[in-house]
Amino acid sequence: MTAAELRERLAEIALDPLVGEVAHGDDVLEVLDRPPIPAAVLVPIILGPAPGILLTKRNAHLNKHGGQVSFPGGRIDKADADAEAAALREAEEEIALDPARVEIIGRMADYVTGTGYRITPVLGLLPPGLALRPAPDEVESVFELGVDVLLDPHAPRRQRHHVRGHWREYWVWPHPDHYIWGATAAILVHLAQRLRAVGLHAPAG
Repeated sequence: MTAAELRERLAEIALDPLVGEVAHGDDVLEVLDRPPIPAAVLVPIILGPAPGILLTKRNAHLNKHGGQVSFPGGRIDKADADAEAAALREAEEEIALDPARVEIIGRMADYVTGTGYRITPVLGLLPPGLALRPAPDEVESVFELGVDVLLDPHAPRRQRHHVRGHWREYWVWPHPDHYIWGATAAILVHLAQRLRAVGLHAPAG
């Protein structure tokens, strides 16, 4: 898929934001008795010759989700005007991404995690070749997942893991160097499904 085709598909997704729709994580039943904490992540899409999704690997020493792959993001603070502002602020803090270099396209459906967060994924387009600087106390590395992998319906797979007496199932995306699972993988699955649906229903040329 070319950068122009990807931009067109994302624009169609942004026109149909599915307001009010919420996706739930596989273990969300643990926290249904508590209001989820509002959070936002930036889903950065690099529109280079080979488009890719920008992801980060958190530092292993962090108390929460240490060593896991994630999007730039975090809690929505009272000072943030909206989810977009929160996502851009967190991306600047975590990887020194200049908000002025991000073209916000729209949102996807909120995602409620088993750890008690209601995440708003914000779609943003980035030019290739940006010089990013991971914050050493938070982010170990920054890398890409190719959009060609995202569009492959056979790429994501389900895995099972036994945790605290229960079997949990979750999505995993293939990558030669990183293990992409959990809420990040689930949001990527939702994005991939939307992109494929747009492509399937787009009018013929």
